[in-house]
Amino acid sequence: MKGEEEPIHELRIPKDNELVGIVTKALGASNFSVICSDGNERVCSIPSKLKHIFWIKEGDLVLVKPWVASGDKRGDIIWRYSLKDKEALKERGIKVPE
Repeated sequence: MKGEEEPIHELRIPKDNELVGIVTKALGASNFSVICSDGNERVCSIPSKLKHIFWIKEGDLVLVKPWVASGDKRGDIIWRYSLKDKEALKERGIKVPE
């Protein structure tokens, strides 16, 4: 409606061990192929406690937490960014894959 303000949206900033990535392919069973900001392609899954919160599709910008073991090849998707968040991340100097 006119005159209403947009709800306040908090931007999730990646922490030390988290990476921004773009989903390139859905692999099934809550697994996705993700190109991360460090140049690695990882097979990432959605942890069971977050499966009901996110709806991920190809091209989405996500926040990835690499696994301790096999961190260069595997990770968990812990956040999905909106379309507006991509520019906001770039403005803050955070590397976003294209």
